[in-house]
Amino acid sequence: MSESILTAPALAQAAMSPHHAFGETLRDAFIITRREVRDSLRDWRIVAPILILTLVFPWIMNFTTRVAIDFVEEYSATIIPIRLIPFGLMIVGFFPITFSLVIALETFVGEKERNSLEPLLGAPLTDASLYLGKLMAATALPLLASYIGIAAYLAWLFYTIQYAPDWIVLVQILLLTTMEALVMVTGAVVVSTHTTSVRAANLLASFIIIPMAFLLQAESVLLFWGNYAVLWYIIAALVTVDLIFIRMGIQTFNREEILAREVDEINPKRIVLRFIDQFRVEGKFSLRWIVFQNVPRILKSNRLPMLVTLAALVAIFCLGWWYAGRYPLPEEMMQPLRVQADFASSAPGADFAFMPQINTPSIFLHNARTLFLSTVLGIASFGTGALLLLMAPIGVVGFLTAALAQAGTNPLTFLVAFILPHGIFEIPAAVIATGLGLRLGATVISGARRGENSGFIGALADWIKVFVIVVLPLLLVAAFVEANITPQIVTFFFGR
Repeated sequence: MSESILTAPALAQAAMSPHHAFGETLRDAFIITRREVRDSLRDWRIVAPILILTLVFPWIMNFTTRVAIDFVEEYSATIIPIRLIPFGLMIVGFFPITFSLVIALETFVGEKERNSLEPLLGAPLTDASLYLGKLMAATALPLLASYIGIAAYLAWLFYTIQYAPDWIVLVQILLLTTMEALVMVTGAVVVSTHTTSVRAANLLASFIIIPMAFLLQAESVLLFWGNYAVLWYIIAALVTVDLIFIRMGIQTFNREEILAREVDEINPKRIVLRFIDQFRVEGKFSLRWIVFQNVPRILKSNRLPMLVTLAALVAIFCLGWWYAGRYPLPEEMMQPLRVQADFASSAPGADFAFMPQINTPSIFLHNARTLFLSTVLGIASFGTGALLLLMAPIGVVGFLTAALAQAGTNPLTFLVAFILPHGIFEIPAAVIATGLGLRLGATVISGARRGENSGFIGALADWIKVFVIVVLPLLLVAAFVEANITPQIVTFFFGR
């Protein structure tokens, strides 16, 4: 590998001014796109299936739709054809974009097998230009075929049964098709940059196509039910996933590793040694250093994700409160919430039947297990799963607090008695663990450049240190307070 191949792109990136970078990146990306599209149009194995799906499949779907409409109209089931046609639009649009997955999977690894990758990566182009150019090239042709197929299907429908769909539904179908194509392509390009053969990339494609198949089934249910408003949320979620995959692809793109990687292998010994090094200072394990120097530094450097977590909890509490006012509980469900009078009359002394039988170990294990599983979920969902799992009970608390206020109970008294005693320990522990879980999930997206200590292993080691030294002690104190002190405080406020 010549030195100029590795230095030319770096010099191109360094010489580019920030104001000129974006336009230059797009211009260079379109150069790559035109090259890739020309190559795809020369390959009949790509063009022929796309043409068949674009021209023949819409006709088959139109014929099937007309047969189905004629059948159901014999039984006066007129609502089924109305829901069947949007479903047909979605299917006609989806099949051509599946070829974008095939094209994207061999973007970089295919170039490597054809021995054309080294000149491509040696071109004076930025990493973003190469990545976006390949991305647009893999998307353009199948997406254009999808649009043509949808247009042909609509034209045949209008010609045969004079049907035109609602324009909002048509816009939703087009947006869903576009976003689904981008999700498959962005995911496949990430796979292509981290595999050594097209065969390996195709094997990993199941992790992309299977979730998309499940999503297609969910969209089909929504279309047949006529619940079109929910499709906007799916579109927003797909846009978010697209942005995540694009950022992940650009951040983890590494020319040297792509060229040097010959065999996909996992070196457990090296991974374990690197993980153990995160707990050492100057080659030695030091608990004192971890507790008094390392953990405070970790907490300070992760203030932003913790603040994001805290802001999300405040927002979901307010949303739960608002939701209770917007959709109040019926009167028959309000009676059990009038706790003050009922508790005072039915509770003998400090023995409250309404208080659950709890103990410190069970509460501690439950909370520790929940935060651990939320972190695992956060890794799989790029951090969002951990945050959503913590937001759910806080939203319920906000809703319940507002409902108690509507029932005549002082909401501040409820929070002080039921939540505050153990919450002053439990909520900070949850915020700290979830904030570090957000960072842990974010490292999957952003990756780490060679030589940096901010990758997944470093983030995982930081999470373990803080979880063991800070979070678990706070959870233990919170569990003791919740099991032994909170019931006494509830007795004091509601048992008089």
